[in-house]
Amino acid sequence: MKGALRMDQPSIEDDDVPLVDGQYWDIAGITADLAVARADWRTAHRRHAEHGAAGFPSRAVLEKIVGALCGALFPLRLGPSFVRAHNEAAFVAETLQTALGRLYGQIRRELLYSMVEATSDEVERVAARIIGGFAADLPRLRRILDEDVEAAYRGDPAARSVDEVLLCYPSVVAIIHHRLAHRLYELGAPIVARIVAEIAHSATGIDIHPGATIGRSFFIDHGSGVVIGETTIIGERVRLYQAVTLGARSFPSDGVGSLKKGLLRHPIVEDDVVIYAGATILGRVTIGQGAVIGGNVWLTESVPAGSIIHAASAERERACEDQLPSGHVNLAAAEI
Repeated sequence: MKGALRMDQPSIEDDDVPLVDGQYWDIAGITADLAVARADWRTAHRRHAEHGAAGFPSRAVLEKIVGALCGALFPLRLGPSFVRAHNEAAFVAETLQTALGRLYGQIRRELLYSMVEATSDEVERVAARIIGGFAADLPRLRRILDEDVEAAYRGDPAARSVDEVLLCYPSVVAIIHHRLAHRLYELGAPIVARIVAEIAHSATGIDIHPGATIGRSFFIDHGSGVVIGETTIIGERVRLYQAVTLGARSFPSDGVGSLKKGLLRHPIVEDDVVIYAGATILGRVTIGQGAVIGGNVWLTESVPAGSIIHAASAERERACEDQLPSGHVNLAAAEI
């Protein structure tokens, strides 16, 4: 029975719970114990210390910023309902002014956290370079995203229009976030980029590290469970299906047991490759141009261009007609 106690477990009544200042919890004591826990953590991990005084980028704020940027990129479909053709440009200008200003603030927070030895002027210069480069690149990103949407429309017979793809497909949400996050990652804001990527991951179940390089006309059909690692390189016109993993085969460590960072440990997928549902490709292997990787394949070695790779399948042995019981369908005759 849900919530039932075991026979050997004493029941707990409200009167048995000790009260502190008339409440069932001791705020002062819990707060003090949490402070000790934080201090112990920071003492034990000095190499990766939290620079708490500078603050930290906010996931909640970045979620609003990315939502506004999506509206600015596709105002008539992802913007608010009041946007029409006649006020579209004004909406985009106002939205970008606000969103980019707030994004600048989040980038500055990351730099204050990571550039602990830098002066305030140095942080401002780097933040200005990052936000300036990101803002200038938005028109180019919009054109690339148009190609991604068109690839989804062409690649899915269930898609009735590009508008349906843009509004309904979780892969498009993930790809929009990735294009934005990857540019921030390239420009030098990896923490902000990772938060943007994880916002999409939480919403779609598609996990794309912002460090992954993905070419044009990229399409993920269905999408749930897809994992694309940090150093993955994907060419143009590549199509993935749900539960595909492009991951690392091993995780070497340094002399003190910490995992080594920055190694090229994820696959290279060349142009025009199709990878079907459940395939797992691990390590710095190359999937050659035009290859087709079947469902549930496990790959840890490179594949030449044009290959068709599939998992071993069970073959059904057909019974002869005289072996079938009376009234049984003749499988051979039916060619099943």
